[in-house]
Parts: sequence; structure tokens; C-alpha cells
Amino acid sequence: MQFQSIKPRDPSLVSYFILSFLRVVLVFVPQLGYIHPDEFFQSVEVVAGDEYGLEVTRTWEFNTTFPIRSMAITYFGMKIPFSVLRFVSMYSNYYLGINLRGSYVTLVFPRLLMVALSFVNDWSLYRICRSYGLQYQFRLLTLASSYVMLVYATHTFSNSIEMALCSLLLYIVSDCMIHSNTVIYQREFLEEKYRKAQRTVEKVRFYKLKSSLPSHSLNKCVLMATLCVAGVFNRPTFILFGAPLVFHWLLRGMGTKTVTFADFNLRIMIFVLSAIPSLVLFVIIDSIYYGYLTMAEIELQDIGINNFVVTPVNFIRYNIIAENTAQHGTHPFYTHVLVNVPLLYNVLGVLAIFSLLFMIYRFATNDYTSLPRAQSFVGLMLSAIFFPIITLSLINHQEARFLIPITVPLVLLHAPKLQVGLAANYPFKTPTRMKDFLYHNLLCPAVSPKYLLKIWYTANVVLTLFYGFLHQGGVYQLAEYFSRQVDVRSSNVHIHLVTSHLYSVPQCFVGLPSTETLLVNPDNGQKYRRTKQFFVYEYGSLELEQLYRKLKLLVDVCEMRSISANQRYRLYLAIPSSLSEQLNDIFQNRTAALIKHSQVRVFYPHLSTEAMPKVFGQHPCGINTDVDELDDTCPIYALEDEQNPFSVGRLLKQFSSVAHQFGLILYRIEVRRIK
Repeated sequence: MQFQSIKPRDPSLVSYFILSFLRVVLVFVPQLGYIHPDEFFQSVEVVAGDEYGLEVTRTWEFNTTFPIRSMAITYFGMKIPFSVLRFVSMYSNYYLGINLRGSYVTLVFPRLLMVALSFVNDWSLYRICRSYGLQYQFRLLTLASSYVMLVYATHTFSNSIEMALCSLLLYIVSDCMIHSNTVIYQREFLEEKYRKAQRTVEKVRFYKLKSSLPSHSLNKCVLMATLCVAGVFNRPTFILFGAPLVFHWLLRGMGTKTVTFADFNLRIMIFVLSAIPSLVLFVIIDSIYYGYLTMAEIELQDIGINNFVVTPVNFIRYNIIAENTAQHGTHPFYTHVLVNVPLLYNVLGVLAIFSLLFMIYRFATNDYTSLPRAQSFVGLMLSAIFFPIITLSLINHQEARFLIPITVPLVLLHAPKLQVGLAANYPFKTPTRMKDFLYHNLLCPAVSPKYLLKIWYTANVVLTLFYGFLHQGGVYQLAEYFSRQVDVRSSNVHIHLVTSHLYSVPQCFVGLPSTETLLVNPDNGQKYRRTKQFFVYEYGSLELEQLYRKLKLLVDVCEMRSISANQRYRLYLAIPSSLSEQLNDIFQNRTAALIKHSQVRVFYPHLSTEAMPKVFGQHPCGINTDVDELDDTCPIYALEDEQNPFSVGRLLKQFSSVAHQFGLILYRIEVRRIK
């Protein structure tokens, strides 16, 4: 009896599927991390406000007088799914008692759409590898293990959509390049055979074979043009990522006998014409959304140039002025190269930068034979990585998320180095003792993969935990807490929330009806708007002394209204717990103060980089912040620990003090009543 050997599954592929499943699971956990306000205020906040009629914050980017954000991609990608969810929610709430409009669903549902979109990157990488005969297993594993895919790609950033569109465009261009190269080679081969043929029968046969070859010059032109228009309307910076890819598509076959400058110019013309239908569609969607174009004007055919708005043009007009971008933070020109690329891709990003420097060195030393051809696969990947990095470095505002569209080409080109090492062969021309030491102890395949993989996986695990759960992790929990409070409070109680040293609170998670919507009383037909009952005051990184004065002023105003208009109120303060000791000192030093603060709740985990935890501070053992009960606080340095600085009690208090600072504290601010 013969036993058939069963080939074991590739461990890299198994690990990839596990990490892909983890990517989906982390959406439902959910990730509490809050990377940047744009992940909510450029997508979920706006769509939830429009679709559910919620009280939300519409940022200046959606100002109807000068809008710089397109709603075309958001309309198809998020507004329509939210409309379906709202329809399903009506029946699920009526028949099953399941509310699909709560804070959790508002957070998870759009991220579920984003995680589905993120697999476009995986599919594109897989298809490119199959087209060029590359090993895809380890590249997929490297992509899936990156925290860029686990965190950034699943959050509602326009950059995440840009990454998926860039990856898809990269696959299309790569596929067109190899298709064109194959067809051109076959055509030139048959033409050569046709010229050398002596018999008429052979000439006819070769002519028919050449005529049967598929066309390639304008292959997938309409799809590419539509993708580029969608990418530009999503984020106009797509121009910088798509330009080198489109250029390689236009350049296919140049230098051969069958492709001339006439083909190059024809490709440009057809590409531009193919972009017009989607361009018109997106302009019309934005013009209708922002009120420039109305259905009444369309019916009356009273339409002029002023009825249209092109949001990418407004975006470029705004960002091309250095003073405007400087308002959002200025960075040195080298921030992307020296900070953001290593932050996003750690060792993989460093390898990419050093490989470019090595190529520049070869070019400077006239070693042209070692450089990749401009029309080659490597040339395409290099331009897809470094052209956007270099051009974005010319802008004074540089954030790491701006670079995530280079993820797929970076993994395609450099991921194998994590597995096979930095140098498969001896890289130096003239051996020396120092070079031999570097190769055998740092660069050779037997040594370098061990530490490269350890650094890669360790860094991505740490950054996934940091950005996925810890960074500003208390903000969503704070909004979700108030979504419950506004449901149980009395209708005549106004809630005032003051925040400091944390990101803006997305009010779509609070779930209050909009006060801007015009309603009609069914009894008398009178029109009215709801009274605003939830107020948020964001003071950024304001000094706590000034924050105390703001609180005092706000209490005075609320007390005056409570006396004059019998308006009840509740005033809350939310700050990182790392500032609690300093805040307690401010309240305690004002013995004649008329206001007091009491802790309501602490949301864990939370870390504000604007208020980093202190290693040495006060141990919060059940702190009651009322200044009348100061005995409830205990210092870290107890008397019994003075002679033994490493005692167990002291170390435990030290650890507890640091751990308690990774939270977001919610205080109730009240008037100190005279007993």
C-alpha cells in the first residue's frame, strides 16, 4: 500500500490568513485608539449628521462658500451604506428590539467598510506577484503584519481609501506593462520571421499570426482614468502617487520598433478623454451636495459656470499657500524621510531609504549597469515609492498618514530582505577586514534575517497597541458615556463638557438630534428648532491655571442662568489623568474657591502625548478631590520607605501611580455651597 505524501501548507500563507482574520476581529473589539481627528471629522461625523440628523461638528473643510473636501467618494462609499443601515435599523429595532444606531455601531460599521476595502491592497499585491512570477506568500505575510494595515487601513481616513486606489492602479499598470511587453516581443518576433520568409504561404501564416495578436496600447485606459479621477477627488495628493504610475503606463514599449511618439501622444489624448465622464459626475455630485446646483435650476435649465464647484481645485488653491498649511503645523523638509517612513515601516522603511542611497552612489560612480531600467518593474516600484515622498517633502505640513499609499510597492520591493537577508552575495568589490566583518556579522543571509524579523514584528505589535488602543483611547469612551447620560437626564438639564489636552470629541457618538434641523409642529403647523442642550468647550493644551479661570467663568454664567431662567445644568471637565495631580494642587491652593471638582469616572486606556505620564508623582489611592477631604491622597514616598528606596510597597505604589496616569478622568464641577 502506497501512501501519498501530503505537502504541508506554506507557514507564511497560514500566518497571513490568521493576521487577516485578526484585522477583521480588531474592528469588532473595537479599537479605541484615536489617531487623528480627520479619521472622524472628514467622514463619519459628516455622514452620520446628514443621514441620521444628528448634532455634529462640520469642520471648515466642508464650508459651502469654499469647500475643499469632495463628498463624491464618501457618498458612494459611506452615505449609501449608512442609508441601508438606517433602513435595516428601523425594522431591527421594531421587531427585534436591536438598536443599530448606537455609538458602537456608528464606530464599527464604517470601519467594517474600511477593512473590506483594505483587502484591495492584499489582492493587488497578490495579482502583481502572480503576473511577474514573484513569491507572494511572504510578501502577503509582511503586508498583513504591518500595523499600517491593522490600524491605519481599518480607520476611516481618506488616506486609507487613497492607499487602496493606489494599490489597484499599481496592479493595473503592472499588468498592462507585462502584457504590452509580451505582445511587442511577439509582434517583433513575427515581423522578423515575416521578413525572412521565402515562400508566400509562410508570409501569409506569419501575417495572420501577427494580426491575431491582441491590442495593448490603450489597454484598460477607461478604468485607469476613472480610478485617477476618483483618487483625485478623494484626496488631490493622489496626483503625486498616480503620476509616476500613469507615466509608466504611457511609456510602455517606447524605444521599440512598434511603439512611437505618436502612440505616446495618442495614449495621453485618449486617457484625458476617458476621464471626462467620471469628472463630470463627481463635479455634479459635489455641486448638488454643497447647494451650488439645485433640482429647480436643472428643471428650468438655468445653469451657469457658478453652479459648479470643483473641490480638488479649491484644495490645491488652499494648500499651495504655505501660510495656510503652516496653521496645521510646520515640519522640516526631512520629516517624511527621517521620521515618518521609519515610523510607518521601521526596518523596511530604513532598507528602502538605504537602497535608494546605494543606487544614487552607483549612479554617481558611473556604475550604470547595476541600475534598474526606467521601464522595468523595479523602476516602476521605485518611482511609486520615492516620487511621492520627495514631492510631499516640499510641503511644510508632513504627517505620517500621508505616506501610507506607498505600502504595497514598498512591501513588493523590499519584503524579501526580511527573509533572505540584507545581502545575498558579498556586496563589496574589494574585500577588507572591516568589510568582511560587516558582511559576516550584519549583512549575510545567515545573520540579518534573525534580527530584522524580530525588529519588524516587535515594532508592529507595539505600534498596533499604541495607535490602535492607547493613543487618545478615552475619547470614544467619553462620548459613549455621554450618549447614555443624555438619555437618562431630565429634559430641562443642560450638559456642559470642558475638555483639555485631548483630541476633539466626535459628537456623532453622543447621538443627539440636530438643533439646525427645521421641524414642524403637527398640531398647529408652527416651525421650530430644537434647543441645544449639550455644549462642548475644547481648550486644546491650555495651561491648567487658565483652564481653572475658564471653569470659574463658565460656572458663573451657568449659575446666573439658573437663577434668572431657572435653567438647570451639569458641568464636567475631561482631562488626562496624568494632569490630575497638578489640577488637584490648583483647586487645593484656592482655599476660598467657590467651585470644587469631584471625580466621576476614569476611562482606560488613554494617553495624550500633550500630557505624558510622569514617572514620579502622587499615588492616587482612591483620591477624593474635594479639598475638605485631603487625607484621601497618599504620597508615593511613605515614611517607612525613606530608608529603603526599593521596598516592595514603594515599587508597587510607583507602578500604580504610573498606571493610573494612562487614563482619561471625568470630573464634575460644582459650586461649593456654604454648609
